[in-house]
Amino acid sequence: METKIGSKINFPIQYLFADGLALSPHLSCSPLEELPAVDSKLVEMLGQDLLPWMDRLSPEELNPSIYVGLRLSSVQAETKEALYLHNLKLYYQQCLLEAGSSDGDEDRGFQVKPSMGQLALYLLALRANCEIVGGRKGDRLVSQLKRFLEDEKLAIGHNHKGHPHTSYYQYGLAVLALCVHQKRLHDSVVGQLLHAVEQDSPLDQGHLSVDTAAMAGLAFTCLKRSHLNPKQRERIILAIGMVRERVLQAQTPEGHFGSIYSTPLALQFLMTSSVPGVRLGAVCHKAKAALLASLQDGAFPNTLVLSQLLPALNHKSYVDLLAPDCLAPRAALLEPATETTSEIQVPEPIRVLLRVPSLLPPYQHSVSVPAGSSLEDVLKKARELGGFTYGTRASLSGPYLTSVMGKEVGEREFWQIVQAPDTPLLQGIADYRPRDGETIELRLVSW
Repeated sequence: METKIGSKINFPIQYLFADGLALSPHLSCSPLEELPAVDSKLVEMLGQDLLPWMDRLSPEELNPSIYVGLRLSSVQAETKEALYLHNLKLYYQQCLLEAGSSDGDEDRGFQVKPSMGQLALYLLALRANCEIVGGRKGDRLVSQLKRFLEDEKLAIGHNHKGHPHTSYYQYGLAVLALCVHQKRLHDSVVGQLLHAVEQDSPLDQGHLSVDTAAMAGLAFTCLKRSHLNPKQRERIILAIGMVRERVLQAQTPEGHFGSIYSTPLALQFLMTSSVPGVRLGAVCHKAKAALLASLQDGAFPNTLVLSQLLPALNHKSYVDLLAPDCLAPRAALLEPATETTSEIQVPEPIRVLLRVPSLLPPYQHSVSVPAGSSLEDVLKKARELGGFTYGTRASLSGPYLTSVMGKEVGEREFWQIVQAPDTPLLQGIADYRPRDGETIELRLVSW
């Protein structure tokens, strides 16, 4: 699914803090005791994993979430952070200029680059640097994001029978981004997200999407603390409780909320959600332990998920951007050592059977790639061999599969990646590493 802004899974997601109360630490996920030394080292390793991505400054690879994740952590990339933010500003300001010169077709020009979710993350990045958007350029950013939300509100409809053009995840993210900058939205815009939670709408094709629910919960928590929509306050408080219950009910025996990929955002939300009589400490400890174990196993190759996990392990959430502490000391990350020529080893080749059963005639071919290659490498190799074509679009979570063998995804369709015989993958094509002898199927699925 297209989670978040792009895809860790290859299909589109459609989809308490009690003021003035002195609450016991046992009643929430935060504050928690300091991480043991070994866990602090893992947090540092997590930051190290993001460092190489900060050298990727091409427009299609710039990811505001990386900057936000580092700023909401106890580690820093020093001069790289400043350069990365500088390039983010150049890119998004250029997008605004192009949108503004599109001769009345401003919305269409901005839809190409960036998306609503990307623009929202950029606003979070600015706030992580203790900036409040203002002036002509800032007002244009805010106006564009508000236009996106108005378009989504109209797509859903006053009767709530429609669907957003993007997803409820991006909708919640946009509400959150404007909230941390203290930009008020019309009650009707907030009301669409509230209704989706209140009516238990199919936020993720008929079942709970934990990360979508958590993002909505973070947006509601920000609105509650900022008092931006006082007429909606009671609904917002109730919605926070609904989201909290759904997230808690989704915890697996291992400790994850939904999956390892949705747990970072879920943990961020629960850290903001304190209520008298509700004991969340144990479940959050269990989730943190599961995340750290997954981190040790190398289960987080996706930069978007890594950047969401880093604040959670540092007891932070996106709601902290309401009042970010830009003077807090942070430890500098060291550049990873590079391998010498003599240390580089050539990986052994593996064979992966690639199948596309959804089309006539069905495609099936065995592809040889070096061990450790991604599924995207397999697709590229198959294309080089001939007889196979595919298309993607860039997203902050990596390439999102849009077409296979010339078949483009239609409305309410997606290309599902399945490990044969019938195990849908929780990772996108750039993240998943097939094993030797594995069969991968690309299935066109409607929802």
